[in-house]
Amino acid sequence: MTEEAAARAAELRAQIAQHDYRYYVLDDPLIPDAEYDRLMLELRALESAHPELITPDSPTQRVSGTPGGSFGEIVHKVAMLSLDNAFSEEDVQAFDRRVHERLGVTGDLDYVAEPKLDGLAVTVIYRDGLLAQAATRGDGLTGEDVTPNVRTIRAVPQRLRPPAPPLLEARGEIFMPLAGFERMNREARERGEKVFVNPRNAAAGSLRQLDARITASRPLTAFFYGLGALEGAAPPARQSELLEWLRRLGLPTSRDARTVRGVAGCLGYYRELGERRSSLPYQIDGVVYKLDDRADQERLGFVSRAPRWAIAHKFAPDEALTVVRDIEFQVGRTGALTPVARLAPVFVSGVTVSNVTLHNIDEVHRKDVRVGDTVVVRRAGDVIPEVVSVVPDRRREDARPVQLPERCPVCGSRVLRVEGEAVARCTGGFTCSAQRQEALRHFASRRALDIEGLGERMIEQLVERDQVKSPADLYALTLPQLAQLERMGEKSAANLLAAIEKSKQTTLPRLLYGLGIRDVGEATALALARHFGSLERLMSADERTIQQVPDVGPVVAAHIAAFFASEEHLRVIKALRDKGVTWPDLEPAPRSTGSLTGRTFVITGTLSSMTREQAQEALTARGAKVTASVSKKTSYIVAGGEAGSKLARAEELGVPVLDEQQFLELLGSDGG
Repeated sequence: MTEEAAARAAELRAQIAQHDYRYYVLDDPLIPDAEYDRLMLELRALESAHPELITPDSPTQRVSGTPGGSFGEIVHKVAMLSLDNAFSEEDVQAFDRRVHERLGVTGDLDYVAEPKLDGLAVTVIYRDGLLAQAATRGDGLTGEDVTPNVRTIRAVPQRLRPPAPPLLEARGEIFMPLAGFERMNREARERGEKVFVNPRNAAAGSLRQLDARITASRPLTAFFYGLGALEGAAPPARQSELLEWLRRLGLPTSRDARTVRGVAGCLGYYRELGERRSSLPYQIDGVVYKLDDRADQERLGFVSRAPRWAIAHKFAPDEALTVVRDIEFQVGRTGALTPVARLAPVFVSGVTVSNVTLHNIDEVHRKDVRVGDTVVVRRAGDVIPEVVSVVPDRRREDARPVQLPERCPVCGSRVLRVEGEAVARCTGGFTCSAQRQEALRHFASRRALDIEGLGERMIEQLVERDQVKSPADLYALTLPQLAQLERMGEKSAANLLAAIEKSKQTTLPRLLYGLGIRDVGEATALALARHFGSLERLMSADERTIQQVPDVGPVVAAHIAAFFASEEHLRVIKALRDKGVTWPDLEPAPRSTGSLTGRTFVITGTLSSMTREQAQEALTARGAKVTASVSKKTSYIVAGGEAGSKLARAEELGVPVLDEQQFLELLGSDGG
């Protein structure tokens, strides 16, 4: 190896990296594509003649190796959150109002507004400036390892521009520009191959190729907009500064992102971008607003899997006309009968829609949807299909209103609709195969007992053969029983048995979620587990005691108490224990005997003597419940300085108002 060749290779790598930066980040290329290709060819020739010159971050190494067998998993250092959606200006105003109330501030706030790309969310990790890993969002906690594929995307630098921190995790979106999408589909048609429906599907399919060489042939690019883990450097203080910092490091960001002032600035940006939407070089389905001050972002935190400091404002969806061929009633896990319209397939927002839920019988009657009707269909938020309205001029003369069935369409049990409730339910319980099947699917799902390999078709067969009547029966299945199922060989059956055995070691929150208690999702299951600490304490609690759990109201408390009052449910829980399923107790939250037990508080405004979090802790330690919204059931509202709309709402409802001094006196009188 000559020193001259080494120096030239280093120079070429630096030049190519600089041209990539100018093309993808600055959108200001200095040279034509032909000259760029000439530099790349020269570098390839040098490295071919002198293989010892090849470095891992060389642009020639973006595609190498052979197809992999599957994607590994990467646990995110910082959870990858999704965003709550806004569909109207009122939704955005409500979001801004919540931000003000939680921060206890007045006046307009700065937001960063940017296009909501219709692509695939990814995270990329750089160690000492070199690209080390890349993963999809997955479930927010664990994603698929797509490192070899992301390396092929020229917009994602192999090496960051200095000074790079020791560890940087950047969040962004992989997408396919419209021009590249159209060119790729045109070439596929010419070859007689299948074309992609839309750029988002094309991007997702391209990134998840087991052969990275296929990914490299697809016209993918990327924009970055967020931060995960960071070591060895102070994060920028503002979201706008973060975008600029990412750009300086060589990571492309949207040039359409802009800092705006208050709700008026957000909505003005939304309208402006909406007007330009059709001329943008990439597909978007809305706008994202993020609070600019990152310290305030930290203060606000997140709820469930979405940040409180950001929201996606979706564009109005596309609509289309089609015909209702039939209306059927599906039976869910809790026995709820859901009317579903079977449609003549119609293409809406890049997706073929043939089934649409009508939610409940009241919704069917409100929209007056009948079999044979021509209806307007759209995808709400560009995701969930819905019937917007009926076209009455096209209705057939023999069309009849849809009626709620008196008997369950699956098991024939009586259908009951409680007065005041919109949902009608089958009374068959576990004797109804539809309810049993959905309950088992829920129990085995990833966030419940996580029984890998126990899919919908497998559960359907077990229920049809009457081999599984409750979740506990899963743990009595044998290898011969499983091996007789369709598409289930002896090896697959053994793997499923191993997964069932593994699921015996679970946690209390997962068990509570998996039991399928009505209205108990993951967050409520976790809150119940933390509050009571053990299943026994929860099972023996009455409705009033259950209502002491944060964000558990009287309706949910009644469902929980009724669930554990059922002899059938108690038998299932005992059977699970007898079959070896275990869940360790948690340290229960301190039980309060303070005089504030049973009372509900709302805190608004700024307190001078303590933070709102400290005020909430003081109340819950004394047995009180603290909620975010004012209602007739609110016992007191604590109003600090610059209290907002919650104070006005409390005065309107006649809820007693405590100023800070009165609040402190109340805490003192309780002996806290």
